[in-house]
Amino acid sequence: MREFTSPPLSHVPQSLAGGLADTVYEHARLDPRRVVLAREVAPGVWRDVTAAEFRDEVWALAKGLFAQGVRAGSRVAIMSRTRYEWTLFDFALWSLGAEVVPVYPTSSAEQVLWVLHEAQVSAAVVEHEDHAMTVATVIDRLPGLRRLWQLDAGAQWELTEAGRHVEEELVHRERGRVGPGSVATVVYTSGATGRPRGCVLTHGNLMFEADTLYHRWRDAFRPRRGETASTLLFLPLAHVFARTAQVAAVRWKLRLGHQPELTATALEAGLGTFRPTLLLVVPHLLERVLDAARRQAEREGRGSVFEKAVETAVQYAEALEDRAFGTGPGPSATLRARHRMYDRLVYARLRRTLGDRARCAMSGGSPMGRALGLFFTGAGIAVYEGYGLTETAGAATGNQFGRVRCGTVGPPIPGTSVHIAADGEVWLHGPHVFAGYLDDAKATDAVLHEGWLATGDLGVLDVEGHLTITGRKKDLLVTSGGTSVSPARLEERVRSHPLVAQCLVVGNDRPYVAALITLDAEAVAHWLHMRGQEAPGVARLVRDPELEAEVRRAVVTANTVVSRAESIRTFRILAHRFTEEHGLLTPSGKLRREEIERTYATEVAALYRV
Repeated sequence: MREFTSPPLSHVPQSLAGGLADTVYEHARLDPRRVVLAREVAPGVWRDVTAAEFRDEVWALAKGLFAQGVRAGSRVAIMSRTRYEWTLFDFALWSLGAEVVPVYPTSSAEQVLWVLHEAQVSAAVVEHEDHAMTVATVIDRLPGLRRLWQLDAGAQWELTEAGRHVEEELVHRERGRVGPGSVATVVYTSGATGRPRGCVLTHGNLMFEADTLYHRWRDAFRPRRGETASTLLFLPLAHVFARTAQVAAVRWKLRLGHQPELTATALEAGLGTFRPTLLLVVPHLLERVLDAARRQAEREGRGSVFEKAVETAVQYAEALEDRAFGTGPGPSATLRARHRMYDRLVYARLRRTLGDRARCAMSGGSPMGRALGLFFTGAGIAVYEGYGLTETAGAATGNQFGRVRCGTVGPPIPGTSVHIAADGEVWLHGPHVFAGYLDDAKATDAVLHEGWLATGDLGVLDVEGHLTITGRKKDLLVTSGGTSVSPARLEERVRSHPLVAQCLVVGNDRPYVAALITLDAEAVAHWLHMRGQEAPGVARLVRDPELEAEVRRAVVTANTVVSRAESIRTFRILAHRFTEEHGLLTPSGKLRREEIERTYATEVAALYRV
């Protein structure tokens, strides 16, 4: 199949009105006591925020920003981890028609300079003193930056005080000028293959995306009786996935919480106390949860039981999938009985680590292996994988409630079309497609063709419109023998092994495919502990024959999905992980392929030494 279109939902209007902030004021008018957010005021202690309370905070902050010179069209950067104040500032700025420019909190000074200078930012909100110092190191090259506020230094209260004497009519007038075509945010791409580009997204882009996702999937995350629909946002709000989720939660009154720390301990504590009904995840997080549960089971001497539970969950989910698509009767009586037993022994315990209320998860940001999606679905948390880009304001495709085909990113969301070009590139069309790159007509013309977005991703459509992403056009390798290799599938398979942290496949203009592999330190420590061994030191560890044999098994397994000519012939285990600090990862965690190959040129050359 070359093209598939999902018709728009009749109850999601294609012609929207007003701006994103209008929702905040409308909710407060119609249902002022409705809980819409929750704020962690002490570790594990969440204070509910009603629609009226949130409206009042947004309004007071908007007045303060107005008093400080923020107007419609002003570009204001936010550099912070995911926290309550980010959402507050977003809607206060949108109340004035300002354009928000998110910055990853881990960004270097040069990255901050690029975004703030290119976007011509006039003011910035940073989280803490370290961020303020980062901006300070490049302030002399930012002549247009006139204001800098720091959240941890009381920015919200400082601005609230500044706006006390601003006439309300002035702010109302600014909000009244905002419409669906107004620019809401300029979100920068990851920059994996070059300089990040600013994607101009309108209020209409984000409203269509949020409303379509909510109406299409609301049955999936409808809470049980007596519970309140809620989600804990821990993904970075500088990424479009989290940003759209934030908008959807506020527009549709899901109780929204924020978790700034992404360490395993902090995340488990946040999920355990907030107890969301809906999870918004990236595949790597689910991998970490599964690996941690496996290690715990092995430490307790229940490793074989856990592996049987994993196998049962996958089989159970496959049977449900077959029934949903009319190719099977569903789980057998024997399988159902085995599944009930492991639900008590294993799955319920795993669900408790995720807060115990969630029964579904929306996954995006990177490809998910089919087996991982099947396991969590079989364990009682249905995973709805989707696909989108910054340029599409979030998801453009997504698996449907009751018809999940794990391993695919689903059919187009309602109102969207997917086209597969002659060279296999995925093209997208719909109301969520961006207006273009900021001040870059040439780059915009290169990807927008009469409303169709050429994504740069490669994919295939099945007969029911389910899209499978097979790689990136720019990542495609061609060996010296002429074999084209998409590295993504191989890398994903190798990385699914518990000991592997990262995998980079190489082989462009070389006789065969090879790989650089990094290790998960926590998993390796556990692996050694289970064998009664002490860590021998990094240099010796990466040459350990047993460890190398274990990683080789991951490579051999990955090779089963490709032809002999495309398979990984040899690999090198590296002593250190690829990090953003060393310029080898983007802020969103994507591999900077060219930079990694340049940094490890000696190791790559050794892979091809006769």
